Formats: sequence, structure tokens, C-alpha cells
Amino acid sequence: MEPTDINRRMFDEAHRRAGSGRTALPAIVRQTLLGVSGKTVLHLHSGSGEGSAELAELGAVVTAVDPDEALLEPARERWPSILWIAGDAQALPANLRRGRFDLVYSPEGVIGRLTDVDAWAAGVAAAVRRRGELLVFDDHPVALCVDGLLRWNRDYFDDGIVRLGRLVSALARAGFRVEALEEYPLDASGRRHDRRVPGSFLLYAVRA
Repeated sequence: MEPTDINRRMFDEAHRRAGSGRTALPAIVRQTLLGVSGKTVLHLHSGSGEGSAELAELGAVVTAVDPDEALLEPARERWPSILWIAGDAQALPANLRRGRFDLVYSPEGVIGRLTDVDAWAAGVAAAVRRRGELLVFDDHPVALCVDGLLRWNRDYFDDGIVRLGRLVSALARAGFRVEALEEYPLDASGRRHDRRVPGSFLLYAVRA
């Protein structure tokens, strides 16, 4: 499962094979998680549930958490084999912080919403077992600071930006060892981004 050999060429090719809108999981995430069968997975900010359902199709035992209860109700009816829990990624409910998950998957849109990255990292660390894994695939924080014409509209060093350095440091303090960090020219939803600015990133870490 470790994505140490993932590169930009594989990323672009995976998106071409997947096609636009065919899958809820980004192609690079699905390819990385092909070995997830039989593992317990916590899916943060699961939204309407399609990504969680794909994880289950890959053979994972999935628990999905999202702060919007209105999204969880139809998901429970559609995919009753998945456990759906209302909660926030940086304030996980106590019943999810028991060190029982093999993997936590943090998808697009989570990191950019964090107001307390240390709380998020600590919660994830409490959720996974020892040697448990974390996979983050999200929009690159630099891309969130520029507009479509590559004009800076936010300060990258603003306290409200979860820079990659802040993210890695928070995970290290929480007991994770980062084993891979890749950056890509497409954004996390697969849209083409100006290649002069990173559009997304993938981070893989293991809890010590």
C-alpha cells in the first residue's frame, strides 16, 4: 500500500484511465489502496458516501464519519453494511479514538478546513492502532493561495493556511512517521491545474 514510487506520470495516467466522474475515490487513491481488503478503515468527511462505498467494494471494513447528519441518513439506507457516524475530523467522537483502525483516509477538502491541525493529528493518532496507516489526498495549500491567473490572493504563511510543513510537524508530534509525500499538477478532484503550481498532494504516514 505504501505509495513511495508514485510520480506525476502515474498520477496523470491513472486519471486518464479512470475517466471524469466515474469513481468517487480519486484514481491515485484507489490505485494506492488496492491492498486494503480485510482492513478496518476510517473515512473522514465521507460526504454523501460514494467514496466509502468504493472502499467497501475494495474489501475494506469501513467506518465513515461526516459532520453533516443530513448526508449520513440516505447513506445509511443505501449502504447499510457501512457504519456511519456524525462527527468532525478534528474532534472525533470518543468511540472512534480507541486505536482500532488499520487505516485512516483523509480526502479532498479536509485539510483546508482545519482550524486546529494538532487536534486533527492527535485524533487520527488515537483512532489507528500501532503501525496503523494514514493516507491524505487533498488540494495543495499553495493552490489555495492563487487564482486562475496565478495571482496570489492569500498569504501562504498566514496562520489560517495548513502548510505542508505544519501538517508534517503536527503528525510527527502525534507519533506518526511520514514515509511518502508527493505533489501533483492536478487538483484533488482531477481538474487540470497550471503545472507551475502544485495542485494536490498525497501523504502517507505510519503511527509508531
